[in-house]
Amino acid sequence: MAAAELYSKYARVWLPDAAEVWKSAELTKDYTPGDQTLSLQLEDGTKVEHKIDPRTNNLPPLRNPDILVGENDLTALSYLHEPAVLHNLKVRFMDSKLIYTYCGIVLVAINPYERLPIYDAGIINAYSGQNMGDMDPHIFAVAEEAYKQMARDERNQSIIVSGESGAGKTVSAKYAMRYFATVSSSGEANVEERVLASSPIMEALGNAKTTRNDNSSRFGKYIEIGFDTKYCITGANMRTYLLEKSRVVFQAHGERNYHIFYQLCASSHLPEFKAFRLGCADDFHCTNQGQSPVIDGVDDAKEMCNTRRSFSLLGIGESDQMEIYQILSAILHLSNVEVKDQSADRCSIKQDDVHLMVFCDLMGVPCEEMAHWLCHRKLKTTTETFVKPVPKMNAIYGRDALAKHIYARLFSWIVDSINSALKSAVKQHSFIGVLDIYGFETFDINSFEQFCINYANEKLQQQFNLHVFKLEQEEYMKEEIPWTLIDFYDNQPCINLIEAKLGVLDLLDEECKMPKGSDETWAQKLYNTLLKQNAHFEKPRLSNRAFIIHHFADKVEYQCVGFLEKNKDTVNEEQINVLKNSKFDLLLKLFEDDEKAANSSNKLTSSIGRAGSAKKDTKKTVGLQFRQSLHLLMETLNATTPHYVRCIKPNDHKAPFTLDPVRAVQQLRACGILETIRISAAGFPSRWTYQEFFSRYRVLMKQKDLLPDRKQACKNLLEKLIKNQEKYQFGKNKIFFRAGQVAFLEKLRSDKLRTACVCIQKTIRCWLERKKYLRMRESAITIQKHVRGHQARCYAKFLQQTRAAIIIQRNVRMWSKRKLYQQQRSAAITVQCFWRAHMARKQYYKLMYEKKAQVIQKWVRGWLARQHYKRILAAIILLQSCVRRMRAKRELKKLKVEARSVEHFKKLNIGMENKIMQLQHKINEQQKENRELSEKLSVMEKAQTMEIERQSSEIENLRRSEQEARAKAETLPSLLEQLSFLQHELENTRREKEDLEEQTKVYKEQTEQVVDELNTKNNLLKNDVDELNKHIIEQAQQLTEIQTNVENTKQLEQDLTEERSRYQSLLSEHLHLEERHRDLKEQMDLNTTSSKSSLKRTDSNYSSNSSEFSQSLGSTEGEDSSVQTEDETQTAVDLPVLLKLQRRMKELEQEKQSLWQQLDKREEDQQEKAKEVEEQRTSGRAELDLETLKRQELESENKKLKQDLNELRKSLTNENSDLVPPAPGSLPYKVLLEQLNSSTEELEMRKEEVLLLRSHLVRQEALKHKDSALGEGVKLDLSEIPSYQDVHKSTDIHTLNEDGELWLAYEGLKETNRLLECQMHEQERAHNERYMKLVEEMNKLKDEKEQQQKMLAQSLLLPEDARIEATLKLEITRLTRENLELLEQQEKQDKTIRKLKKQLKLYMKKVEDFEVSTEQENRRSVVSPPGRAVNITRKEKEYQGMLEYKQGDESRLLKNLVIDLKPRGVAVSFTPGLPAYIIFMCVRYADIVNDDQRVSTLLNSTISSIKGVIKRRGNDFEVVSFWLANTCRLMHCLKQYSGDEVFMVHNTAKQNEHCLTNFELSEYQQVFGDLAIQIYRQLIKCMEDILQPLIVSSMLEHETIQGVLGSKPTGLRKRSTSFSEEGAVTMEVLLQRLGLFHTTMSQHGMDSDLVKQVVKQQFYIICAVTLNHLLLRKDMCSWGKGLQIRYNVWQLEEWLAERELTDCGAKETLEPLIQAAQLLQIKKKTEADAQAICNMCTALTTAQIVKVLTLYTPVIEFEERVSPSFITTIKNLLKDRAESSTLMMDAKKIFTVTLPFTPSSVALDTIQIPSSLNLGFLTRI
Repeated sequence: MAAAELYSKYARVWLPDAAEVWKSAELTKDYTPGDQTLSLQLEDGTKVEHKIDPRTNNLPPLRNPDILVGENDLTALSYLHEPAVLHNLKVRFMDSKLIYTYCGIVLVAINPYERLPIYDAGIINAYSGQNMGDMDPHIFAVAEEAYKQMARDERNQSIIVSGESGAGKTVSAKYAMRYFATVSSSGEANVEERVLASSPIMEALGNAKTTRNDNSSRFGKYIEIGFDTKYCITGANMRTYLLEKSRVVFQAHGERNYHIFYQLCASSHLPEFKAFRLGCADDFHCTNQGQSPVIDGVDDAKEMCNTRRSFSLLGIGESDQMEIYQILSAILHLSNVEVKDQSADRCSIKQDDVHLMVFCDLMGVPCEEMAHWLCHRKLKTTTETFVKPVPKMNAIYGRDALAKHIYARLFSWIVDSINSALKSAVKQHSFIGVLDIYGFETFDINSFEQFCINYANEKLQQQFNLHVFKLEQEEYMKEEIPWTLIDFYDNQPCINLIEAKLGVLDLLDEECKMPKGSDETWAQKLYNTLLKQNAHFEKPRLSNRAFIIHHFADKVEYQCVGFLEKNKDTVNEEQINVLKNSKFDLLLKLFEDDEKAANSSNKLTSSIGRAGSAKKDTKKTVGLQFRQSLHLLMETLNATTPHYVRCIKPNDHKAPFTLDPVRAVQQLRACGILETIRISAAGFPSRWTYQEFFSRYRVLMKQKDLLPDRKQACKNLLEKLIKNQEKYQFGKNKIFFRAGQVAFLEKLRSDKLRTACVCIQKTIRCWLERKKYLRMRESAITIQKHVRGHQARCYAKFLQQTRAAIIIQRNVRMWSKRKLYQQQRSAAITVQCFWRAHMARKQYYKLMYEKKAQVIQKWVRGWLARQHYKRILAAIILLQSCVRRMRAKRELKKLKVEARSVEHFKKLNIGMENKIMQLQHKINEQQKENRELSEKLSVMEKAQTMEIERQSSEIENLRRSEQEARAKAETLPSLLEQLSFLQHELENTRREKEDLEEQTKVYKEQTEQVVDELNTKNNLLKNDVDELNKHIIEQAQQLTEIQTNVENTKQLEQDLTEERSRYQSLLSEHLHLEERHRDLKEQMDLNTTSSKSSLKRTDSNYSSNSSEFSQSLGSTEGEDSSVQTEDETQTAVDLPVLLKLQRRMKELEQEKQSLWQQLDKREEDQQEKAKEVEEQRTSGRAELDLETLKRQELESENKKLKQDLNELRKSLTNENSDLVPPAPGSLPYKVLLEQLNSSTEELEMRKEEVLLLRSHLVRQEALKHKDSALGEGVKLDLSEIPSYQDVHKSTDIHTLNEDGELWLAYEGLKETNRLLECQMHEQERAHNERYMKLVEEMNKLKDEKEQQQKMLAQSLLLPEDARIEATLKLEITRLTRENLELLEQQEKQDKTIRKLKKQLKLYMKKVEDFEVSTEQENRRSVVSPPGRAVNITRKEKEYQGMLEYKQGDESRLLKNLVIDLKPRGVAVSFTPGLPAYIIFMCVRYADIVNDDQRVSTLLNSTISSIKGVIKRRGNDFEVVSFWLANTCRLMHCLKQYSGDEVFMVHNTAKQNEHCLTNFELSEYQQVFGDLAIQIYRQLIKCMEDILQPLIVSSMLEHETIQGVLGSKPTGLRKRSTSFSEEGAVTMEVLLQRLGLFHTTMSQHGMDSDLVKQVVKQQFYIICAVTLNHLLLRKDMCSWGKGLQIRYNVWQLEEWLAERELTDCGAKETLEPLIQAAQLLQIKKKTEADAQAICNMCTALTTAQIVKVLTLYTPVIEFEERVSPSFITTIKNLLKDRAESSTLMMDAKKIFTVTLPFTPSSVALDTIQIPSSLNLGFLTRI
């Protein structure tokens, strides 16, 4: 491809720039070979001329197309060079806020200097199990790749994290470790926590604040995380490299010492730190040199708490911690020891130096010795030893060297302690190493530390280059394409310069051995040895104490000063000896290694004979130690599969999301990214599969080029498009392109699409213009037609107007004459009218006067007559009362005489009968009154309706009058015109003028009256409006109150759901702990059985499970057994784990017991209330029985008397009789009447006696059956009836009747009277209540009527809209009030119904028991007589719905029915829920035989067996679904047949017979409910595991029509399922899986409500997983993908509609996904679009909306990216939204499950046991 084709007009290139490194420009004209300059235009519009070097003829690098910018992988770019890499990183980092980018096998991580929500547990779960190219770049993706390759390839892995200080290496390594700790659950307790706890300790001791980073790691570390055979974390091991010891005693300006010192000073106020005598950090020399003791946003005291917590978690006790802090405090005090000059070569320390005394006190050493050896040193020769004083500076150097040495020893000891704490007893199978090491460093002054760091980076870069080259070679060989050796930079010469023989390190070690070696002599040796031999070594021009090394990243100048001293790392041995004599244990441990090394060297020297020289030879220099550890590290890395993370520091100001191009390019060069790009660009960097290439560039093919073989079609197309075959290669599965070829193909594709668009636009524009022309031509014709018609109409109108004017003149003249005549005539008529009316009124008033006088006379005469009548009536009444009083006295005397006779009692009874009749009569009268009142009420209602109609008619009349008044008001101007006309005429004639003036005066008065009336009406209307407004305000307040009540109810419902979810989560945790406890028990049993070989091992699954559930139910036996087993096996288990589990179990048990106690209390209260109600009702039962007996007797006697009376009357009045009946008034008639009266009296007496005797008999029967079941309910008050002994004691009663029967009859009569009186009082009270209710209802109706009248009158004055609103509000209030009243009535009725049902149930049971007992007695008493043989026919056997089994058959039953049962056969062949029915029928048998042990054993064994099946086969959806359905059915059976009225409503009579009789199993209902919740959660987990691999592929990756939505070129990291192949997961596969789930649950007979909840959970999982992957995949955020998602969601909704599940709430769970898809498709430019997005995306959080907009990526050239300003607008609009800040949806969330009661219509007696279940030992009863 020629340069002229690429460097054409409008092509974009990169120009070098001093400030921005590279600047974009566009060619303004085509380039032709031979041109010396390029005509360019910058982005700001300035035009420049770029000169081309004629020697090299190198053109500026081309810019990639915009569609390739922002790619996840830099190798996906067509042009691979430095500006393309920098621009891509800049776009991703600053515009898209993405900090991670792939560069082949390297992950580039840019420090954002801001907390991002991309590291929580949800994102870890999203990346877990995913291929590296499927998701957006992330540190978790690298960690997952390493974890997956370790498990797949059985090879150790390593993650190499590098970068300069402040780039984020430590954080990246920490997140990688957190990922491993999260995804790999360990078998050992708290291993992950201990591994993660090492980070805070190492940060406190090894990190410090520098000018570039607030938390800079000042050492390198390599952490090996060990895994077992199941790839669970077993432990970890840490290796450290090159701790910066000099920081302990020196810090530059703006820097700090290690964090631990500042944490100690911040916590010095604590009591445990008082002995260290610390203070502020500014008080110590080693912490105040940087003058920056505080880090913004960091609390050192809080960090100290975290450090101490981490120490404790790693098993380092409190005493060891205090010893560590004691040594650190001693170092602080040592730095403050003041050394004073005595002379030029002598110094001293004061004896009373406080800090020295504190240091010696903390270290446990003598103060004098330490002060002496700080100022002196010992010199040894071959013959003697000298003690020599040292100058002040040497003493200070020695003091600092001692502090550094102590800190380094302490650091190493802590690392060893951490390693021992992280070491596991489990054998390590493999490991993943995380290397957190310093990157390439270059400063103004570079010393020994920078030299070692850059040396390590040279080694790592060499290993990196070899690995990249190896991967490229493997890729080419795998695809079987020819390849040539790629030339890459090999830094082996530089490494040889440093580490080879006579290299820099070798010469440095040799100079350290010289007695008088110095930095100057070493520098001269370097110049003499290396300057001419190695091209990578240089000497600075202006210095003799420095040297330059050409590293792979840059040239670095090192200052030789301090190299020898730092390499020797010498410490005064006498100072060390003083410390070794300390009594401080930890201090002695720090120097144990020195003692071991000294002892070994002494042994060696004793054999050779040269002690001093051997000791010097055995001591290793720092450079040698570092070189050896580096070689060991490289061996470890070469034995593993490396994964690279390169951290980039974007700027030096720590500004968030700001990229400095100069600093970024420096680091890209230093970390090897550009070298990776160069290696990739040298070969074939762009790689496409044939399917990807065909889908992308299908538009460049013609129809005839399309072949069935996609591979051949792609080859033919490439041969046509790219003539040079060296620019591409065909592999087995991919096409390989040279750099720039994909950009060329993209240009061809965009040109093709552009020409197609131009053609389409041309055609559409032509069609639009032609359509516009035709429309204009038609409009012109139409306008001409209408204009001509308008002109013709105007002329015709002129002619009509001329003719009309003549006619008007004629008519006006006629009208004026007629008007004059009519006025005269009306005046005459008016005068006559007024005169005649005056005369008529006069006559009318006269007649009215006469009529009213007559009326007054009539009323006066009537009043006088009534007064006279009242006086006469009062006198008569007075006379009657006197006469009656006299007669009464006489009658009293007679009664007193006849008091002792029997006749008196008879008459008394007659009086009582009369009284009863009167009472009945009163009752009838009251009933009549009630009927009359109800009739009156109906009449009043009718009157009210009539009144309302009348008022409505009046309102209509008022409206009409108002309209007439308005019409009159409208006629005012016309009348004024007439008035002016009349005035004009009055000028001509005076006589007419006077008449008209009178008329105008009258008319003015009338109009004024009308105006006044209108004003008054207006005022009234205003008042009405004010009242209406007040009423509206009151109604609004009521509505707000109702709304608050509704909100409160919603809040209560929300609290209920939260409480339910909290309970279910606690329940799942409790059950999980139970399973763990059971597993530990089994392990303990195994350990005990293995230790005791004499004992035989038995299967303890059932016993452990049953004991477990017996514990949950409060049984003490299970607790004792569990305690015994724990005591027996306590020694074989890890005690901390067991204690934690026991403590947690006890807490859960206490919570559960407290809940059960609360439930028991509530149930006991309910039972006590029910008992009280039953007692009251049973006490009233006797009274009801007596009343019924009396009523029956009275009715029968009354019937007999009526019959006799009728017969007698018939006989008297019988016309057909021979004898003539006696005439009334005759003597025989009177005799018959007397006989009749006497007979009726005698009958009444007999009736009363019979009634009394019946009541007496009832009482005697009650006394006999007092102890029986029936007698318990009949409780009569017999205390008032005296015994026969008491009767005999009374002389008066004895004289009255010796037998006492009369007394009993009298008492019975009194009791009946009392009962009747009570009944009358109750009826009267009921009547009064009914009357009061009617009165209240009438008052309410009146109030409503008045309110309606007011509202009607007010609403008529309002406009139509306000009137409708007012009526609606009124109707709403009325309906709410009626609804509330109806609800109250319904509640009352429900309560009464429940009470009556309970009474009826109790009475029915007692009656049935009584009948059974009587029948048994009758059968016993009856003896069958002997007779002949009779044929007996066998009836069909009736079953009782229970199964008989023998005691001990429970395990056999559950083994066949639960453990060995296959759900598939049962679900297809038998009744749904058959195992639950069988178990319940067995429970019924245990209940019938009244064996509580059987019931508890059967139910506990059932629970444990179901749990065992779920535990063993919990991954089988069919098994879990089957047992969830059966567990719920068993729970429903326990409720349905419990005998509770709430659950018996839907039962048939036969089902009610099958209720449990002896046991109340509500506790087991709760236990089975908890078990169902556990199984439900397992079902959701199993379903989630099945759906997880299908969701992303079907919802996001699969395309219904290939190539329609477009695809973009990808890099080395290919997506795993980007295109459909054979066996690919499509949307149909997901729908089939959902249908299979639904069919399985339906076949198992699962409750429909529960099925709906499962479907809702399924759709939530689909939504959460899809949305989470969408938020983590930039390649999925496009317009076409949003269309695909909406289509897939529509398919899910159709699936719901087909199965009638639209009301289950599943559709609402998809709302976040729907809104995300709409967000991808909606317009995203203006503020209106932003407002529309905010209103639309209510189910998405702000972080999710911003993330989708940030990730939005155009797939085709005509789409546009979302601008940062639009995203800022969205953030500003959503900043006030109160919501969670989390980015991911919680895919592990499980909705709270409710288990509503669902009764079964299956009768237990119809269930048959199939023979295939092998349950022949069960017998149907």
